Amino acid sequence: MQHHRLYIVRDKVLKLNGNTMTDKHDSLVAVVKRQCPTCVLVVPVIKQLLQSDRHIDIYCQDDDSFHDDINLILDDRNLEQSFQHGIEHVPTLIRKEHGQETGRVFGWNRKEWELLTGIKGLGEDLPENQPGCGSKSVEPGVLEKLQARYGAVPITSRKIEFSKWDDPVEQAYARGWTDGLPIVPPTDDRILRMLSGTARRPNEVVGIMPPNMQSCTVEKVAINAVMAGAKPEYMPVILAVVEAALKPDFALHGVLCTLSFSGPVILVNGPVTKSIGMNWGGNCLGQGNRANATIGRTLQLIVRNVGGGVPGEIDRAVFGNPGKYTYCFAEDETDPDWQPLHISRGCPPGSNAVTLHQGHGLTSFADNAARSADELARSLSAQLVNEVHPKKVQIANVIVAISPEHYRIFRTDGWGRKEIEEALHHYTTRPGRDLISGAQGIKEGIDEKYAEEMMPKFWRDHGILLVRAGGPGGLLSAIIGGWSGGRNRDEVRPVTHTF
Repeated sequence: MQHHRLYIVRDKVLKLNGNTMTDKHDSLVAVVKRQCPTCVLVVPVIKQLLQSDRHIDIYCQDDDSFHDDINLILDDRNLEQSFQHGIEHVPTLIRKEHGQETGRVFGWNRKEWELLTGIKGLGEDLPENQPGCGSKSVEPGVLEKLQARYGAVPITSRKIEFSKWDDPVEQAYARGWTDGLPIVPPTDDRILRMLSGTARRPNEVVGIMPPNMQSCTVEKVAINAVMAGAKPEYMPVILAVVEAALKPDFALHGVLCTLSFSGPVILVNGPVTKSIGMNWGGNCLGQGNRANATIGRTLQLIVRNVGGGVPGEIDRAVFGNPGKYTYCFAEDETDPDWQPLHISRGCPPGSNAVTLHQGHGLTSFADNAARSADELARSLSAQLVNEVHPKKVQIANVIVAISPEHYRIFRTDGWGRKEIEEALHHYTTRPGRDLISGAQGIKEGIDEKYAEEMMPKFWRDHGILLVRAGGPGGLLSAIIGGWSGGRNRDEVRPVTHTF
């Protein structure tokens, strides 16, 4: 039977299959898709509704023909109606009165459909209940595209429009938005998807970003996270990193403007490292892990694009270091007997935290001969005293990352964090007479007034950040040196921030 539908809005007359309704706004909306078995199951029910005096709009998400026996199908393959109606499952049946929704059901349940429509005897030959399927409008990556196209987009940053002939990646290079590597174009839907990773408002100010002292909002963080290639689930970590970097003790402005090699080094602790798949094992300071790479890169892009920290301008580093692309890793917390760094710095057990270090290049430490904890601590200390310069003291902080093989030596002798740190501070403390200016024929050195004192290489409270990381198989550990601004003990120090 051929179905005809005629709307005459001015006179509020609706003809549907020979029936007349006095108000087209009292209606039903059904959303279905052909690939859903339950949607196909309820075809007899939809036919019953079409024969009733209730006006019904039937939208199909994947096939405008839907079913051979139903001709009155509205094409929703662009998913606009599904988005506007907030459809999460199909089939969904919505009741509207005077244009306003007054109820909805999804899936198939006879009692619920009868209650919603006020029509008895629906689908008597069907089972009482059958669950539906997921809506195409909420498939991964789709909802944000629909919001960007059909909904309100809560993004206030200035939008740059390109012609269809422009390459957005090349435009990013031309406009100075990149760190020298290609970026992911921050389109509305990608930004919305990134913002879904946090409950914080897009316009919330995270802090004031140096050197240009610009407001850095959650939205700005999300935009740069998109550009860096991050995932939405990284956003809590990224926001914590930005907050830590903006703490006065981290002295980000100085780190950016120094002639030295330094930049932010990010260490992440807590359950979040597992949940987002960070790397604390083999090659954790190298390439290959998306979370490690993009969390660190996001901070660097924010410094550039929000704060204006551009190399050759305010960033006057003589050399810089490769870590100024990204420098981020997690601590190995798999040994329950080991006290993680953030716990040692006052964070509660089970918490998530980021620690930021004003660091530079990586120094390798290889000792294949030591077989006792004391021997290994002495050997490692001999390397540590060379940080910045062998005759300079209390000038920089360092990260010391102990590999599994070296850690096994310490643990066999019953050493944990406290014992290792104590030994490293002890063996890097040396007679002042060996360090004063002119000693050993080297003019560089400390003031002669310290000649009769024992001089610690590092500040006792925060000079050595000891962590476990790296992969098995080699008697190797890593040292990440620090900015010489660390000589200002009360103004420049590593920062740990919980979230």
